[in-house]
Amino acid sequence: MPHTPDSSLALVMMRRGTDVCAVYIGDPADEDNELTGHGTIAVGVADEILELTHAGLNRITVGDQTYRFVRSFTHIADVGTVIFAPA
Repeated sequence: MPHTPDSSLALVMMRRGTDVCAVYIGDPADEDNELTGHGTIAVGVADEILELTHAGLNRITVGDQTYRFVRSFTHIADVGTVIFAPA
């Protein structure tokens, strides 16, 4: 059976040190379920993602598929966190 992503889950980026951002999947507002870690990306890559998107509604087209998402900011465990949630 093919994997179908849960449309209620968000991609969450949290800076960890000076050169790495941790990437998580989950619902940051759901205090009963922890975010699931999915590795790290270099700060340079994270910075480029932030430069190519903006707070609020975003649209990105890859091939003939358009993706809509909302970029927002919050704090989780006293760490500044960027959230990319489905729109």
